[in-house]
Amino acid sequence: MGEQHPVKFPQEVIDEYAALGVDLPALFSAGHLGTRMGVQIVEASADRVVGTMPVEGNTQPYGLLHGGASAVLAETIGSVGAMLHGGSSKIAVGVDLNCTHHRGVRSGLVTGVATPVHRGRTSATYEIAITDEDGKRVCSARLTCVLKDAPGL
Repeated sequence: MGEQHPVKFPQEVIDEYAALGVDLPALFSAGHLGTRMGVQIVEASADRVVGTMPVEGNTQPYGLLHGGASAVLAETIGSVGAMLHGGSSKIAVGVDLNCTHHRGVRSGLVTGVATPVHRGRTSATYEIAITDEDGKRVCSARLTCVLKDAPGL
């Protein structure tokens, strides 16, 4: 599904996880589902997460990008932002996802940008804007994650 590009992390995040012996690219990836769908995390910080996904292979019967595929991209990048906000002592678990689909797209690559709406001690909410290659909004989403103590803490 295309070549892999390294994720750009803030240096303090790299240092924090390296000290714990954690593989950041594996931890902050799209996971198995996202990998099957071709999701790529391009940039990641608690303030902004950018990810892309091909339309090809992620369409519904009419040949348009499937709304569920947009939801996967939105939840993936919003969760990465919430995980980065929570830090290495927390895990982020999605509890609410809302997606509004504005226009169809038949080909190319869509890009999602997640930015925080709320970052608290026990939850984080991110707004996700998904656009087509022309910069037109395809989907607006909002994800809320609960921040739970990481296992073993």
